[in-house]
Amino acid sequence: MIGLSKGGFGGTGALIGVPLMAIAVDPVTAAGVLLPILVVMDVIGLVAWRGNFDRGVVLTMLPAAALGVLAGYLTASSVSEDAFRMTIGLLTLWFFANWFFGEQRRARAARPQQPVKGAFWGAAAGFASFVSHAGGPPYQVYVVPLKIAPPVYAGTSVIFFAAVNAMKLVPYFLLGQFSHDNLATSAALLPLAPIATLAGVWLVRRTETVLFYKIIYWLLLPIGLKLVYDGATALL
Repeated sequence: MIGLSKGGFGGTGALIGVPLMAIAVDPVTAAGVLLPILVVMDVIGLVAWRGNFDRGVVLTMLPAAALGVLAGYLTASSVSEDAFRMTIGLLTLWFFANWFFGEQRRARAARPQQPVKGAFWGAAAGFASFVSHAGGPPYQVYVVPLKIAPPVYAGTSVIFFAAVNAMKLVPYFLLGQFSHDNLATSAALLPLAPIATLAGVWLVRRTETVLFYKIIYWLLLPIGLKLVYDGATALL
């Protein structure tokens, strides 16, 4: 699922990675195991989608995302991961509901770039990505309504999250996430990275635009429910 998302097909699918791995290990370990794999997937995605990106989105969101990553590092010991997971889940469900009860029933023109809003959601995406690789929904709250072409959407997403994941490497190392056991598990899973990522690229290039965005929106529903359930049950 993460590889398909990294290839540009249904970016929210990457959110499933940490919750699924958390069934077998704690969420912190899951995040540490996944980061090296994400970086490899990012490299493949950058090559596959080179030249396809929206400059405005990158310039608006990426500097703010760096601040979000820094905030995640500075508050790593005090932020409740479960509370944040539930917050991201509620945001995801709100975004889906807004589309389902509104935009699904009427064609809307693409929204223009809004730098202040883009910076806010960029910072939220950077923070969410640092905490639990959950930067997809905040990123999509801003980018999906722009209705850019699927290849451009895929390339822009790859550039954004490749940069964010690169920013996370040093802080994760300082927090002890790259233990021998974590890296050994990453190495065992790594062969799946290029196969799944290239499959995502193949699907984007063969999916009609309207269907592409419907798939992205519908992926938000089960992922949002899963995040809310995980966060709420842990807190209660």
